[in-house]
Amino acid sequence: MTATASQLLATPYPAEFVPGALSAVTTCLRIQPSEKVTLITDRATEAIAASIAAQLEACGCEWNAFVLEELAPRPLTGMPAAVLADMESSQVSIFAVVVQANELRSRMQMTDVVNRRKMRHAHMVNITPEIMLQGMRADFNLVDRLSQKVLDRVRRAHRIRATTAAGTSIVSEMNPGYKWFKTSGIISPEKWGNLPGGECFTSPGEVNGTFVVDGVVGDWLCARYGLLARSPLTIEIAKNRIVSCKSENKQLEADFWAYTHTDENSDRVGEFAIGTNLGIERVIGNILQDEKFPGIHIAFGNPYGEHTGAPWSSGTHIDVVGLGFNIWLETENGEEQIMREGKFLIAA
Repeated sequence: MTATASQLLATPYPAEFVPGALSAVTTCLRIQPSEKVTLITDRATEAIAASIAAQLEACGCEWNAFVLEELAPRPLTGMPAAVLADMESSQVSIFAVVVQANELRSRMQMTDVVNRRKMRHAHMVNITPEIMLQGMRADFNLVDRLSQKVLDRVRRAHRIRATTAAGTSIVSEMNPGYKWFKTSGIISPEKWGNLPGGECFTSPGEVNGTFVVDGVVGDWLCARYGLLARSPLTIEIAKNRIVSCKSENKQLEADFWAYTHTDENSDRVGEFAIGTNLGIERVIGNILQDEKFPGIHIAFGNPYGEHTGAPWSSGTHIDVVGLGFNIWLETENGEEQIMREGKFLIAA
């Protein structure tokens, strides 16, 4: 056992973290005693990582742990070599870290290893005590059943239409050549997933319309701006590209515009997703959990082409979350409404 692993086992943590940590190790990742795990954390998240470490130790598996600040200055310019090397001999990895601005490249280096080796990977970016007591306590088997029912329907849809009382009105033409995935919290080698889980996603063919972000925006902007109910961000989209964005919060507007114009595809809708975590009752200002809130979120930038099949790429990826959705799926058999005012019309 490494010194960092021993250090985590000696780190105190609240007893209230145990159900979420147990769920991560046993239900979501289904780690076996014969497997090896790479646990990656930072100083801000050590107590949460300690609760997960205790469950890894109880499982009886081999595991190594790394605290990022002990390996490289933050923000990271790249994932430390020691982390990537350890992942090469692991079947499972867990990333429980509070991310900093401009660290996306380092995370992409990590997930490149995950994708190549088909590891089961739990992406717990910006995990907090609040999430450990909320989203991580969801019944992920129930979430998985709902996610599968949503997945079966959206895979047949050639068009998805959505509205909200706040002013969202979008139509997404779906590309039959792009794959849908569920990341319900039950993580498989097919696709790594965020924890807490609970979404079905793809890359869309073409999105047009207005998307009102009255929930949260992602990446480092989430921590800076939090909940947006009082100052929503209104994004106009045409042919899958951002045409304009407006908010009473002009700094948010400027930061979002700059982020989504980092490279040639940063303003392109790369992800179209439906949140399915029934254990989440409200948005809290943390994208890790909030994007799983029942409803629609989209992301501009990287389309996860290695999974979805989208043939383009971007060095950025930022999610935007709205609230209170009405969602209709259009198939060759007609139109079906699957959500009304934020409530699923599908039984789990």
